[in-house]
Amino acid sequence: MRTLGLGLALVTMVAGCSTATDTDQGSSTTLSVVASTDVYGDIARQIAGDEADITSIISDPSADPHSYEANSRTQLALAKADVVIENGGGYDDFVDTMLKAAGNADVTVLNAVEISGRTAPAGGELNEHVWYDFPSIEKLTAQLVSTLSAKDPANAATFSANGTAFTTKLRQLESTEASIKSAHDGTAVAITEPVPLYLLEASGLVDKVPSAFSEAIEEGTDVPAKVLAETLELFSGKEVALLAYNAQTSGPETETVLAAAKAAGVAVVPVTETLPEGEDYLTWMAGNLSAIQTALG
Repeated sequence: MRTLGLGLALVTMVAGCSTATDTDQGSSTTLSVVASTDVYGDIARQIAGDEADITSIISDPSADPHSYEANSRTQLALAKADVVIENGGGYDDFVDTMLKAAGNADVTVLNAVEISGRTAPAGGELNEHVWYDFPSIEKLTAQLVSTLSAKDPANAATFSANGTAFTTKLRQLESTEASIKSAHDGTAVAITEPVPLYLLEASGLVDKVPSAFSEAIEEGTDVPAKVLAETLELFSGKEVALLAYNAQTSGPETETVLAAAKAAGVAVVPVTETLPEGEDYLTWMAGNLSAIQTALG
């Protein structure tokens, strides 16, 4: 499992590393919310509205989140935060490392993986990409509403109303997944990494890529030649209907797979780990589902 920028070196904070701040930490709003990525930052924004400052540590849509390195501005934001939203599951361990150094005893940390209840399957690894799992985001939303309301009771009604509206839209996305499943249940697909796997599975689609391939790509290790050959045969044999391709991380093996899919006329659905430019969480996920529907025909 690759993680977002790790190591004690991040506590020393090198200058020049990117930190994205959605609003100024110096403003007078009651609450300060810090999210590890702009995915969770946007969800917090939709729930908190104007009643909190939201800082998203990682927000570059063209960057590989796994290569992130934190800086002193990130440390300061965490030191002042009322609420921190992290993914967990080993994805963004740098948040916990920095929080220990921040000495912020009053912060409430929401760990999306823990809240989701998702665990590793028997004999397998946890898929930590729970932001592609709408029931998990529903649970996170409910916990976020509860936490913000406890921190700022005067605006509890606002948080509750926003949470209800957001959850309603999440369920519309779940309805779209159900529609895809109704039309294409059991259809074979391919992935380069498990990033969108929860969404694909909820849509009734079955990943046929050898687990050794996607695990090697996620871990940043070499793919065995036999495993790569088995993966490429999925495309040359027209055994899969689409390839869900992580556009934020690439290497020789994933580029080879992408080329094979295109050569075979297999539809490619790019996916990302952070928000595409100009998108919010809901429009992003709606776009992912629309791309899958188009690819399946």
